[in-house]
Amino acid sequence: MKITGRVWKYGDDVNTDVIFPGKYTYTVSERSEMGQYALEDLDPEFTKNAKPGDIIVAGKNWGCGSSREQAVTCLKVRGIGAIIAKGFARIYYRNALNEGLPIIVAPEAVDAIEHQDEITIDFDKGEIITPKGTFSFPPFPEFVRGLIEDGGLIPHVKKSLGLE
Repeated sequence: MKITGRVWKYGDDVNTDVIFPGKYTYTVSERSEMGQYALEDLDPEFTKNAKPGDIIVAGKNWGCGSSREQAVTCLKVRGIGAIIAKGFARIYYRNALNEGLPIIVAPEAVDAIEHQDEITIDFDKGEIITPKGTFSFPPFPEFVRGLIEDGGLIPHVKKSLGLE
């Protein structure tokens, strides 16, 4: 699997209340509506201009804060192709895999990538191709690849059990 997209770059400690603003936690419950509010308080340009296939690049501790799944769901629904960061909050990392959103820890790549760069991620080879070079990351284990390819944990389990 390969994706190419435009980069939206952010810093360290972007918390879940900024990724999906807390003011919508109890008022927006439809998955299809969540994407329009993604990163609204952090970057109004993202809210207006992010396109399916775009890639988020961030510093350390992306997704810290609460365990709310909306912080992953809003980006998945928005069509974000992947998130590359120096590090993720543990619960965010797991929620992303459960949602089928590819996330990669690659500190060297983060340092080289600039906002609005066009980059390609080759998940099979474990490579991030940027204007400043190619960076490696460990390819996903087969189980994680299955989660991502099937669209998340629930569709993956349904497929595994023959329920789809």
